[in-house]
Amino acid sequence: MTEFVSLTTDFEKDLEKIPIPFPDYPRPQMKRDSWLCLNGEWNFCIENRGQPVYNGKITVPFVPESRISGVMKDIKNDDLLIYECKVDLLDSFAKDRILLHTGACDQYADVYVNGKPVGRNVGGYLPFSFDITDAAVIGENTVRIVACDPLCLDLPYGKQTENRGGMWYTKISGIWQTVWIESVCENYIKDLKITPDLFGADIHVTGGEDRKVIRLLGKEYAFTGDYFRLDISEPHLWSPDDPYLYEFELISGKDTVKSYFGLRTVEIKTVNETPLICLNGKPLFFNGLLDQGYFSDGIFLPASPRGFEEDIIKMKNCGFNMLRKHIKLEPDLFYYYCDRHGMLVFQDMINSGKYSFFLDTALPTVFLKKGISHRANKSRRLAFENTCKGIISNLYNHPSVVYYTIFNEGWGQFDADKYYDLFRSLDKTRIWDTTSGWFKTKKSDVESEHIYFKPVKLKKSKRPLVLSEFGGYSCKIKDHAFNLDKTYGYRYFDDVKKFEDALVSLYENEIMPSFTNGLCAAVLTQVSDVEDETNGILTYDRKVQKVDTERMKELFNRLYSEFDRLYN
Repeated sequence: MTEFVSLTTDFEKDLEKIPIPFPDYPRPQMKRDSWLCLNGEWNFCIENRGQPVYNGKITVPFVPESRISGVMKDIKNDDLLIYECKVDLLDSFAKDRILLHTGACDQYADVYVNGKPVGRNVGGYLPFSFDITDAAVIGENTVRIVACDPLCLDLPYGKQTENRGGMWYTKISGIWQTVWIESVCENYIKDLKITPDLFGADIHVTGGEDRKVIRLLGKEYAFTGDYFRLDISEPHLWSPDDPYLYEFELISGKDTVKSYFGLRTVEIKTVNETPLICLNGKPLFFNGLLDQGYFSDGIFLPASPRGFEEDIIKMKNCGFNMLRKHIKLEPDLFYYYCDRHGMLVFQDMINSGKYSFFLDTALPTVFLKKGISHRANKSRRLAFENTCKGIISNLYNHPSVVYYTIFNEGWGQFDADKYYDLFRSLDKTRIWDTTSGWFKTKKSDVESEHIYFKPVKLKKSKRPLVLSEFGGYSCKIKDHAFNLDKTYGYRYFDDVKKFEDALVSLYENEIMPSFTNGLCAAVLTQVSDVEDETNGILTYDRKVQKVDTERMKELFNRLYSEFDRLYN
């Protein structure tokens, strides 16, 4: 019988120091003072066909499958998850409107306030909000969220599965991001869309009064309407080496929000007859890691935001400048930390539909990398489109996000060229990788390859050449492994010195020589171990780093220098 270990993390110590988990304002690019965080202990009931299965407490925003939620139970497809908490709204807090926000809830959620239905959400990854003004009262209120997770494959589901193992992970259910209440004036600012360049930013505002004021660097800029062009003298550009952020206030009538932006561009240019991805007009080698966003304490979340930030900082200290966020959308705080620390993000869309090992993995791994596409019914098409549009909208203002992947390794892939056109029309400021790995189609900004079981040998391409997955070297660390029996990876090492030597050799002998053929981005698998997978730089509990920081930094300094010698 397979034996699993419940691995603790150092981030759990933060839960002992603070009254509520994830207390930070959950939307850093539209921050108001008038808000209440509802994270913490809620009443929680699991029902199956009308019969109670569990009745107790849960710590929101951690999923009931996780240990730190206080529940740690597998959730069946036909279970109902019933969350309930009491909220006191003071007269001094309440303005004209009261909004209830939920960062994410997997997969279906019906929301009630004081017994009145206020809205329903479908989909497990996007934030959603309801105006609860007519249902709320001054004084005590009851918020009730009824969720279920049938693991509907028509909805994006990522790497969740009922039968976890290998590259498939534990299914999660219910609320998994911050729940919060916000009080706003009648005519409040609903959204900001900030498009930067090297000289300033175009700012589009949805909602608010007609007259608006921007406060930036001690100056005020007044304008009317929903658009303002903000030109900046002596602009300070955002980059991984210098992640400078312009912080500003937007004032509209009684409403004030705080936000920020970074000045940067990402585009494709031809240098020395080679197409390359350029940041701020200059070729850059995007040196990244696959980042799946799983933690041994909270599964879909770390025990505290420090878990996100430390992953980013540790990888940055090793010399990496990019993370490929793999088939998962994180809370906005994650992208804020990437903005602040200068970590570039390649963001995946989230797959849906049935997975076929034979079609989607076996055949393309051997030889067949073109000509296969799946079918999607109307429900799956709509869910995929809406989720992708939501991701594009939610991440638009983050300077760290520079690249999107639509389909990964053929999982649920359909109408790829159509979606390249559609999604690129919504955001032309970033790079679009239509099919990462295989099942190539006509339309894509890059040539995107995955190589695991053979040496990295890449041919020149008419598009920027991206090695969007490689490596996967496994090193299982005693006392820090989730699965005591099984180990998953693509090449195995029994100690960290051999593991580190093999990675250094891989970069020196296969990645760096590929620069002459136009390789401009590479994504090593991966940031951390995940359940059975032990091919991370960090262990699943984040307690052991398997490589020496200074050695990796020296390696990557040579790598960047060689790339710059060829193209800058």
